[in-house]
Order: sequence, then C-alpha cells, then structure tokens
Amino acid sequence: MVTTLSRCGVYSFSGGSVGEAKTINITYFPNNASFVEPTLSQKITEALREKFLQQTNLNLVNDDADLTFEGEVTQYRISPTSATADNRASQNRLTITVKVKFFNRLEEDKNFDKSFSHFYDYDANALLTGATLEEAYTIIFERITQDIFNASVAQW
Repeated sequence: MVTTLSRCGVYSFSGGSVGEAKTINITYFPNNASFVEPTLSQKITEALREKFLQQTNLNLVNDDADLTFEGEVTQYRISPTSATADNRASQNRLTITVKVKFFNRLEEDKNFDKSFSHFYDYDANALLTGATLEEAYTIIFERITQDIFNASVAQW
C-alpha cells in the first residue's frame, strides 16, 4: 500500500519529488555548439523526456505545463586526453554541454538556469561513429539527464 502526504508532494520511487505538479513540457534542445552533430538535438531531447516519463508520473504536454524545461546544446567538443611516448593522442574525449532553463510554475523559487556537462573517453584510433558514437551518447545522456533530474526534482 502506497501512501503520500499532500503537504510533502508526490514522491517517485527514484527519490524525486514533483510536488503538486502534474504536467511537464520539455522543448526541443537545438544544437548551438560550434560543431553540429546532426542527430544530437533530437537524441538529447528524447533522452530527457524519457528520464522524466520513466521516473515520475508527470504527463508530457506541449504548452502551459507545471514544469518546463528549455535548453540548448552549447558544446560538442572532441579533444585529446592522453598521449603516447611519441606525442600522439592515445585517447580522445567527447564532451557535451547542455544549458537548461527550468521553470516550476508552482514553486518559482526552484527555477534555475545552468549548464550540465559530461564526457566520454575513447581510443584515439577509433572513429566516433556507429556503435562508438551510440555508446558515447548513452553514457553522456544518462549522466546529463540524471543531473538535470536531480537538480530539478530530486533536490539533492
């Protein structure tokens, strides 16, 4: 039997509290980084939507939501992280940064505007395509979406 206290809001099994919120709007996150990866915007937007739909009881709507997320990809960077004895890169790092504006219509003191970033290291001889790129996205998106979730409803 599950009991909730209305004063404390509704808690999900993942530890997040959405308070009295019933709806969520997560707008499309355009890629405004200097390097544009064609599928990145759609994938990060969908990953964030899935995180909230799986871990809360909120209903996804297109406008006038209790909780709203707007954002953009601000960085997509590949850089060397370590070198071999002959000064060649042995490992590269993909870093993705997303700037997020969170609006809580019911509790405006919880609104924020901040950036979230994570990285994925891979062998410098590997191409960042296909399975390698998908693995990078999976790891980076899981971390970024969890950090956004924690900052907005988990309140850790």
